[in-house]
Amino acid sequence: MDAVDSMVDPLREFAKDSIRLVKSCHKPDRKEFTKVAARMVIGFVVMGFIGFFVKLIFIPINNIIVGSG
Repeated sequence: MDAVDSMVDPLREFAKDSIRLVKSCHKPDRKEFTKVAARMVIGFVVMGFIGFFVKLIFIPINNIIVGSG
């Protein structure tokens, strides 16, 4: 019976923790949602510019190394 308890106890604890997490979650209000959405858009734009400038820098370097001939 000890082997069964050692298998069931972690599952029971996981179920308790999962239920506690779901109960503590809440739906964001309009202000919180717009704040998160704005920060995500800023992150996407920043990452896009970083990728663009890295590509802009490495295209000429790659052409110099590989050569266009």
